[in-house]
Amino acid sequence: MNPPRTDARRHHDPEVRGFASDNYAGAHPEVMAALALANGGHQVAYGEDDYTENLQRVVRGHFGPTAEAFPVFNGTGANVVALQAVTDRWGAVICAESAHINVDEGGAPERMGGLKLLTVATPDGKLTPELIDRQAYGWEDEHRAMPQVVSITQSTELGTLYTPDEIRAICEHAHAHGMKVHLDGSRIANAAASLNVPMRTFTNAVGVDILSLGGTKNGAMFGEAVVVINQDAVSHMKHLRKLSMQLASKMRFVSVQLEALLAKDLWLRNARHANEMAQRLAEGVRATHGVEILYPVQANGVFAKLPHEVSERLQKRFRFYFWDESAGVVRWMCSFDTTEEDVDAFVAALKEEMAR
Repeated sequence: MNPPRTDARRHHDPEVRGFASDNYAGAHPEVMAALALANGGHQVAYGEDDYTENLQRVVRGHFGPTAEAFPVFNGTGANVVALQAVTDRWGAVICAESAHINVDEGGAPERMGGLKLLTVATPDGKLTPELIDRQAYGWEDEHRAMPQVVSITQSTELGTLYTPDEIRAICEHAHAHGMKVHLDGSRIANAAASLNVPMRTFTNAVGVDILSLGGTKNGAMFGEAVVVINQDAVSHMKHLRKLSMQLASKMRFVSVQLEALLAKDLWLRNARHANEMAQRLAEGVRATHGVEILYPVQANGVFAKLPHEVSERLQKRFRFYFWDESAGVVRWMCSFDTTEEDVDAFVAALKEEMAR
């Protein structure tokens, strides 16, 4: 059977590769096949479809019998909706200074969610009970936004990981102060793959109340989900999702992608491969004189420091971003479709530019 005719044209070179972001990668072929499977015929809109219903079963298999998934369009939407769900109008969120909600979401938590972010400087992107206490005070002070949530990121913006015991300690500490715990899991699959544990081991099993479940960075075309673990911690999630402009009318196409990733082991295969490519990249970088890796390579990102002019020349050959341009720090990300040849070509180019 011939494929359906289309007037669309390809406007990019599919052979071009880079290390700028795992968002640059396309959708995994198995996800594309799932989208085609879900297409055709009519399904009830706004989440009352068969695919979203089945996604609940899949999510409960990962995050426990009380878990409920609320598919959304993107990661910022997931974070803002999740944080709104566990705060009052006067509430504040404690997070690492480097957290995505603080540095990469255009002020959405503040402007769209009406939330105050109480940030803490960290050496490695990770909070601890002691660091949380730098902002966990003043609950009865009407002149200060009330700390109500601790938000952590797994894996962190610096590519580091929390152990399950570290998250347990954070949850126990936060709960003892009457605060909830949100986990930004845009790269939760990479964390689980690196730790070699199920995702439940560092979420519902240790006390996380609500999480943002990533799909796009793990091979989906689009779509994430807010996963409510502690039903007593939230209220009116459906209303919050709608007023936050994150309710998809054709939700089956978000849900089926998450189902394709999570129902079996595609999420894990994709994450393991991306992590392995990051390790291969790190090995090549360590063997390059004059380049310093700044943080432990524990997921699918490598943060390095090298001469600014070398980075600028290298960027003309491969796409990647400065993390801190003034300090010469760059970030190199690997994805599910990064190949060994991609990594080796990049390392060879890096060595060439460093030798110039």
